Amino acid sequence: MTKTLGIIGAGMIGSTLARLAVDAGLSVVLSNSRDPETLSDLVSELGSRARAATPAEAAQAGDLVVATIPLVAYDKLPAAALAGKTVIDTMNYYPDRDGHIAELDSDELTSSALVQRHLADSHVVKACNNIFFRSLLTLARPADAPDRSALPIAGDDPTAKTDAAELLDTLGYDTVDIGTLADSWRSEPNTPVYVQPYLQGRPPEGAGQEEVMSWFLAVEAVPVPAHRVKELTDGAVRGPAGGKFS
Repeated sequence: MTKTLGIIGAGMIGSTLARLAVDAGLSVVLSNSRDPETLSDLVSELGSRARAATPAEAAQAGDLVVATIPLVAYDKLPAAALAGKTVIDTMNYYPDRDGHIAELDSDELTSSALVQRHLADSHVVKACNNIFFRSLLTLARPADAPDRSALPIAGDDPTAKTDAAELLDTLGYDTVDIGTLADSWRSEPNTPVYVQPYLQGRPPEGAGQEEVMSWFLAVEAVPVPAHRVKELTDGAVRGPAGGKFS
């Protein structure tokens, strides 16, 4: 059972997962690429169950660890400190932000398989990469709620996937197992289950970047049940790797 969640990366998804974890009664150890003191405001907001640390310290402290940093920095994850751990990978490949990565452009690897190669002694599970952070926060529901949403997960280790599913259940979500890390492209950018199903409507046609972001921050979140997640991921067709970061 997860009692402490380590989080490497305290951006939008990382801070949202920290809030959900604290609300669910878990302790969280947050980290980023800078000094832990830069997280003092977030830690203060989260309360006594949260503390800041270095990435290696967060990795060591967590029963499960979330890696939620820009994919371009995946090789900075502390592999030694993460050895033996289940690592939830929320990262996506955005070439306009990360630069082109040959193994991903050629479909030789998925982004999570690339992370697993770096974290050879860890058990990587792809999760929480296909939902906007506001949707992730507002759609969390108790286990018996009729409007509970589901999130896809993928991984090579069955026990690690069970651990990840139990954590997400605690945070307010059902899960749909979409296969191994080689199958995790089914929840990546440019697939049917990526972001849009959890939102009411679509951004205005022809809108600029600022207008699109304003729309994302204001739009209502829509529950997506497990059977719909399965339909969307089963029907996915693999296209060019990577999405547009905005």
